[in-house]
Amino acid sequence: MKQEDKELLLKDLSARLPYKPFAQWHHKVLNEFRDVKIMKISTYGKNIDDYYINVLCQPEPGVDYEASIVDIKPYLCPISSMTEEEFEKLKTYSGLKYEQLDLASYQNGAYKCLDFYLSEVPSYVVILVFDWLNSHHFDFRGLLERGLAIAVTKQNNPYK
Repeated sequence: MKQEDKELLLKDLSARLPYKPFAQWHHKVLNEFRDVKIMKISTYGKNIDDYYINVLCQPEPGVDYEASIVDIKPYLCPISSMTEEEFEKLKTYSGLKYEQLDLASYQNGAYKCLDFYLSEVPSYVVILVFDWLNSHHFDFRGLLERGLAIAVTKQNNPYK
């Protein structure tokens, strides 16, 4: 994993910590994948390779492990999967008042819309938009496209 990808993943996971994100963890010793809940991020040095994710394994309640950032892939929802109802909740929660912004344009140009938020919307609204996206586990940083996350689907939704 490239250094840039590690840093992006660490930033994303750090912002989602209050919402207890789920992830897939590659247990190197057992050479198996486990679904886990991310509990905290610990550091043991100044290098990003010294950052460890404290994870709680779902099949083993109460058992937690430390995992390297390179062994974690969070479960995230693609922006394109946002429903009209969710989009209305986002707008209500954040106080976003721009009627010209509809769900289809948001889904098709999510990153352009985020640029729009940053340039045209008051900063407190921007903060609430990102807070809502994090709390509902939507990928707005492009982790799915980079292969750094697993797309949530109806069949594999750990958040429901």
